[in-house]
Amino acid sequence: MAESLPNPSFEEDVTKAGRRLFTAPATFLLGVVTPAQLPESMLPEVTFAGRSNVGKSSLINALTNRKTLARTSITPGRTQEINFFDLGQQLMISDLPGYGYAKAPKVKVDSWTTLIKQYLRGRPNLRRALVLIDSRRGIKDNDREIMKLMDDAAVNYQIIITKADKIKIGPMLELHKTITTEIKRHVAAHPDILVTSAIEGWGITETRAALSELALKG
Repeated sequence: MAESLPNPSFEEDVTKAGRRLFTAPATFLLGVVTPAQLPESMLPEVTFAGRSNVGKSSLINALTNRKTLARTSITPGRTQEINFFDLGQQLMISDLPGYGYAKAPKVKVDSWTTLIKQYLRGRPNLRRALVLIDSRRGIKDNDREIMKLMDDAAVNYQIIITKADKIKIGPMLELHKTITTEIKRHVAAHPDILVTSAIEGWGITETRAALSELALKG
């Protein structure tokens, strides 16, 4: 069928749209530590989730071509709130607290967990969650817990492999195959996996294009 064939002109348009979107002004709005502080917004929204030190902030900075929009740190567990960013009045981006950091106080971990759950279940404009997986670590039980939570909340999510420059092509292909097989068991998982390196710039164009499609759908 004609509609199932690749459409190079559409792909080129989406790539251009992604480039335009991520050269728009990007502004940090606020950091949220309680559900009551969650901002109201009419913009389509995407959120970045992942284990501590998986590279969420680095990826957000790479996508927006900025060095310090999202704070980065070698210290796991630094992001202790949901940080919201406005991308050119076209897309809202949120950066969730990293999970899986065992040294954080239990009361803090419980607070983050409650905040994340209420956020995922109460954002009608949330178009997609991006679940980041460190190429060197693969999917861990903490990742499976957040994926299960998103399945239950009917939040569409997509896997992004980060730090692809840290491993060789063979292990990367095996990891991609393993994750592809696993996400077939999750009802809310997007079938396409993005592979990125914030340092080398790999996968940035493709990720921008995917997010621009969500922004254009409104």
